[in-house]
Parts: sequence; C-alpha cells; structure tokens
Amino acid sequence: MSRGSSGIVAGLTAAALVAVGVLAFQASANAPDNLAAPKPKASATATEHAKPKEKSRPAALPAHSGTGKRVVYALEDRRVWLVDADGKVERTFEVMPSALSPRPGTYQVNTRQGTPTKGSDGVMIEHVVRFAMVDDASVGFSAAVDGSMESPDPTLKTGGVRMSRADGDAMWDFAMVTTKVVVVP
Repeated sequence: MSRGSSGIVAGLTAAALVAVGVLAFQASANAPDNLAAPKPKASATATEHAKPKEKSRPAALPAHSGTGKRVVYALEDRRVWLVDADGKVERTFEVMPSALSPRPGTYQVNTRQGTPTKGSDGVMIEHVVRFAMVDDASVGFSAAVDGSMESPDPTLKTGGVRMSRADGDAMWDFAMVTTKVVVVP
C-alpha cells in the first residue's frame, strides 16, 4: 500500500470513530432516564433462605383487639402492637411467626426469661416473653441474639415468635407477667 492510501484509510477511520462518537452522544442525550440497567437480584445462600414476597403490612391496630394495656399479635399480618392502658399504640413491628401458633383469643404473659438461652430450634435467644402453650410447647416472643429472623423449620415443634433485637428490647420493657396478649387471625 502506498503512503497516500494509508493516509486516506487513517483519515476515514478517524472520521468513522468521530461519527460513531457523535451518534452515541446523541442517543444517550435523548434516551429516557428509566432505561438504566436492571440491578441484579440477591440470591439466597446456603445459610440464608430466600425471603417470601413482601405484601403490604398494615400499621393500624386491628379492630376488636381488646382494651387496656395489651400486646396484640396478628397471625396473618405477622405484626405485633404494644398498646398502652389508654389504647395508644406505643410501637408496632413485624415478626416471624413460630412453627406452632396459638388460636386467636386472649392470653397473658405467664413467664419471662431475661438471660440468653437456646431456643427450641437451637438458636440463642434473649428477652423471652411466654404467653401460651400449643401441643405441649411454649409459645412466646423472643429475639435471636445474632439478630436473625429466619423462618422456623416446620418439622420442629417450636413456639418462638421472633423479632428484631430492638423490638425484643421494647417487648421486654413492656410485657410484664400478667400483661394481656390478644391474638387475632
């Protein structure tokens, strides 16, 4: 190839690169903002279960959940409300239900355990507030010491309704022995 033709090829290549650059800039300037690349979804690991699809959780205290100071536990909504003597909600939060659930009704806190202990599922728990018995297993609220809120193994007869450690602290401070616990569907 002669010196003149290689100059022409280089010039054409440079012009093509400039044209592609200009077209790319124009395309990006006119593209809608919502065409960003989708974010990859986190996958479950061997130590972490995939979480079920989240449905909206009501924050309103369920109707017909009693009066006075009480803990209200909504089974289907997986939510607890701490209600003061005047009927004002002090706190509400989501929980992970136990494998065994009590029937809807009114119970009362019958025992508490403040020191960390091993739960019936083998997880270290704290701030245990027990209020019912189902199939010879105690049912109560607790927080895992490691902060986990895993779904319970359905093959185990466990009664631990799990919550975050912060919510467990609030439950511990609120629910003394004889405090009413109202379980709703």
